[in-house]
Amino acid sequence: MRAIVRRTIGLAWAVPALVLVGVFVYLPLVQNLQFSTLEWDIYSGSREYIGLDNYSRLLQDPVFWSAFGNNLLYAAVSIAVQVFGALVLAALIESIRSERWRRGLRAVYFVPSAISLTVAGLLFYFVYEPSLGPLNHLLRSAGLGELAQAWLGQESTAMSAIIAMSQWQGFGYSTLLFAVAIQRIPADIHGAAAIDGVGPIRRFFHVTLPLVREMTGLMAIVTVSGSFQVFNEVMVMTGGGPNNSTQVLGTWLYRSGFVRNDFGYAAAIATVLFVITLGIALLQLWFTRSRRVEW
Repeated sequence: MRAIVRRTIGLAWAVPALVLVGVFVYLPLVQNLQFSTLEWDIYSGSREYIGLDNYSRLLQDPVFWSAFGNNLLYAAVSIAVQVFGALVLAALIESIRSERWRRGLRAVYFVPSAISLTVAGLLFYFVYEPSLGPLNHLLRSAGLGELAQAWLGQESTAMSAIIAMSQWQGFGYSTLLFAVAIQRIPADIHGAAAIDGVGPIRRFFHVTLPLVREMTGLMAIVTVSGSFQVFNEVMVMTGGGPNNSTQVLGTWLYRSGFVRNDFGYAAAIATVLFVITLGIALLQLWFTRSRRVEW
């Protein structure tokens, strides 16, 4: 009887949270799915059921596929820089004997991560400015004036410039997480490898890398998930231009709904984005359960 009472009390405590989650998370998801089947003018209030026509339009929309490709490019570069690059840097930092130097370097690399994406975007908007920006000024000072260009003003370089800014902003945070994972490796393991004559490079590949694989997998999945939720940096720096060359799924969703007043189509993009991020989240849950490292 007491067990039943305890379960009832526990459920009573959980009900308010479940109601809030249901109202503010799951209900909007269901409503968004419903909206994606409508041709909806939010200003006039007119709605017309069109079934899956928005999804059919989406598959034939070149801007959607360009935005999806930009998200994939963003994810690929982020994996290379914020996962593998950050892991190598973290290993180098943790190999330094001086604790003072290790702490100092961690702080130096983490500082950009403390800057908001909006502020970082505005900062790099100035850095990339063609006439007065520091980047072109440095290139001209170094005798490389032919490389100076309007980095955000042309289709060939705009997306790369945005990705470069985002990697600068997030690199230190990933490095710090990998440094923590490396610190958790027992010193006896590295000591035994050193006694056996294993060099630092081989220790990295045969000791460090296998023992931080859980963090590596988790960071890879989180990085890819974040790459499909990119919004602030693109909106601040280019707004999706020039000629839609830097559109990502988040910005194309916003433009479709709030600029073109096509909320049904925007809801269809949101549904696709939700399916992608949900799949990545499920992959993350599976990975963290099946790839735990114990020693």
